[in-house]
Amino acid sequence: MATTSIWAVKDNLKRVIDYASNPEKTENKDFDQYDFKGLENVIEYTTDDLKTEKQFYVSGVNCHPSNALQQMIQTKKSAHKEDGVLAFHGYQSFQYGEVTPETAHQIGVELAEHMWSDDFEVIVSTHLDKGHFHNHFVVNSVSWTTRKRFLNKHRDYDRLRRLSDELCRKYKLSVIENPKKGKHYAEWRAEKQKIPTKRSIIKDDVDRAIIHSRTFTQFVRYLKEYGYEVKTNVKHIAVKSPGSDKFFRLHNLTNDEYYSEENIKSRILEKSIFVKEKMNLKSSNTKYRYHGQFKKAKKLTGIKALYFHYLYRMGIIPQNAPHQKKVYFFMKEDLRYMDKITKEITLICKKNINSMEDLGHYENSVNERLDNLIKERRCFYNKVRRCKNSDTKEKLQTDIGTLSTEIKELRKEVVLCSEIRKRSLLIAEKLKQVNEIENGKDGEKENERRRRNSRSGRTHDTSGH
Repeated sequence: MATTSIWAVKDNLKRVIDYASNPEKTENKDFDQYDFKGLENVIEYTTDDLKTEKQFYVSGVNCHPSNALQQMIQTKKSAHKEDGVLAFHGYQSFQYGEVTPETAHQIGVELAEHMWSDDFEVIVSTHLDKGHFHNHFVVNSVSWTTRKRFLNKHRDYDRLRRLSDELCRKYKLSVIENPKKGKHYAEWRAEKQKIPTKRSIIKDDVDRAIIHSRTFTQFVRYLKEYGYEVKTNVKHIAVKSPGSDKFFRLHNLTNDEYYSEENIKSRILEKSIFVKEKMNLKSSNTKYRYHGQFKKAKKLTGIKALYFHYLYRMGIIPQNAPHQKKVYFFMKEDLRYMDKITKEITLICKKNINSMEDLGHYENSVNERLDNLIKERRCFYNKVRRCKNSDTKEKLQTDIGTLSTEIKELRKEVVLCSEIRKRSLLIAEKLKQVNEIENGKDGEKENERRRRNSRSGRTHDTSGH
């Protein structure tokens, strides 16, 4: 049995470098993207002598291991595609004790040949340093024949997995014939960190609708009031959340059919008493808070007011409000980004940014400071290269470290400024959507009130006659 995976390798390769290399040798973030340092590091990692028995289990497909890096770089330059993803790093891991190193490596080479031999340069290495043998693949992102990029789409990974299974059968290894579909990594990670996902938000809204309903018709009406489109005259009841482009079947919320239409109807009928429950953002005990002080704040305007009003409509502030307004689905989704929103609003308040003009001025000043620091650090690098005195060199490297820390923080602020600009437009659009929804409902209520008054007046006139 073999498991497979593949992922993109970009210019800094932080995860691979931190795991496999000395961070002091790869910490320089000032290198040119065309130096291909990341590609060099991932090749060094996958062909490490200690992991591959003096490179006995290292092979090349369409390249030779000794000059694979140079060949891959030349392919990129000749295709004028030196930017973006540098390579793809894949692995094929075997069950403990099921294969010998020779067989594992042979399967890896055959897999690479079947998968990429027509177009791409590949390094195949078999690592022996763990309890189980596993192959690593470093695939150039640009074809040496067609000069096109390898995009690594879903169908590519499916093909990689199928080819791996076929080779395992060929070599009499076990294969999982009917693998169960697991959770997407992003969903698993969000659940672990207690971050709401689209699935969990839908689940919470469905649970609330069940609690507040006495009939299935009422349940559907509640979902529509939450902003969902609902399909009921189908095999499986499905909903489409605001802003989504497709419907989601409720029975897929869990693996035990707990949210099938039949079970939802049963849960509604089983309630003997209608429970009127306060509407919360989440059914769990998780709370979302903005870290800051509001008592000393002056009247807010501009971007500040926009952000704080949105936090109020999301139910984040003020805490423990007695009569919190309804929180719409398209606003609940932003609960996943509360860490980012907190950082953005902290910068807005700290730097007293009230308008887009203020934001632009501050961003320009940060970029100017950033450019000056990068130039200063480059001068220090040049001095280190020329310096022969060890004490002086150590002091220069300390100064470089200080500058690097400051540059890192300034780069974060540049990113925050860009995100504030984008999020402000999204927030304004969502608040406008809320106003349109609520003004429409207020108009409907007013028309209904007038109709009732009109009917009441006609009844009074008739009884008078």
